[in-house]
Amino acid sequence: MLCVLLTVVFGAIEVLPGDAASATAERGESAADVAARRHLLGLDRPLWQRFGDWMTALPSGDLGTSARGERVTDLLAAPFPNTLLLGGTAFAVTLAAALVLGCWAAARPGGAVDRVVAFTSGITLALPEFVVAVGLLLVLSLWAGWLPAVTLTTPDGAPASWTMLVMPVLALVIPQAGWNARIVRGALADQAAAPHVTAARLDGLSPRRVLLRHALPGAWPAIATGAATSTGMLLGGAVVVETLFNFPGLGTVLAGAVADRDTPVIAGVVACTGAVISLVLLCADLIRARTLGAHP
Repeated sequence: MLCVLLTVVFGAIEVLPGDAASATAERGESAADVAARRHLLGLDRPLWQRFGDWMTALPSGDLGTSARGERVTDLLAAPFPNTLLLGGTAFAVTLAAALVLGCWAAARPGGAVDRVVAFTSGITLALPEFVVAVGLLLVLSLWAGWLPAVTLTTPDGAPASWTMLVMPVLALVIPQAGWNARIVRGALADQAAAPHVTAARLDGLSPRRVLLRHALPGAWPAIATGAATSTGMLLGGAVVVETLFNFPGLGTVLAGAVADRDTPVIAGVVACTGAVISLVLLCADLIRARTLGAHP
């Protein structure tokens, strides 16, 4: 899956107007200078050769060299952990919020809480991350002045304070929490009709115990799958959110690389984030196999 994704990335960059040699050219450079840089970057070779060389070096951790002469691994060394911190925090908060809201709604099917959760989750699901981010900036920073509007960094490139994570995390969590709350609610509704849950209810166990001890364990495969699919949305949305909040992550690097038509950098970002998403999807499959009694 990751190989197919990288193939699409290389092909998509190739059809964009211009190339890395012309995009990074200094003012006043001649056509001969641009042609020499194009030869130096290997852009005069066929696409399949460049892609093959890059993929061959990938297993050793070599992500190539950027159009400006920097090693891509060094270029991503500082921002990638920051993006993982942002995405990982958003993932944990999303899962916790979805479990609380989904279980709360499932505790009283058709009640007021169930209807409110269904209504609000539908609204938040329809909101793009950049719209949520702009709204948070307007309310929590410009109007209330509670949180900083931009992210300041320490000398090592990390956010200077945990408060600078609050709004970027919320911008990612709000749309995805609604989606995952619906998944939790639906999975628990399916489990409510299961024979072992019905038997527990007929034995006179409290609704809370039936929900948490008998229905929730059987709902974990669906919940894990939904949470895993949200990983791609969280990391993809992080690119936009990081740009809005000046967060020192992969978003800024990726935006500059697209402007420079810098294929190795773009492919390096995709490879790193794609590997994380693939790992999370694998964990979800293992949880599903273990819960259902199958062997992966």
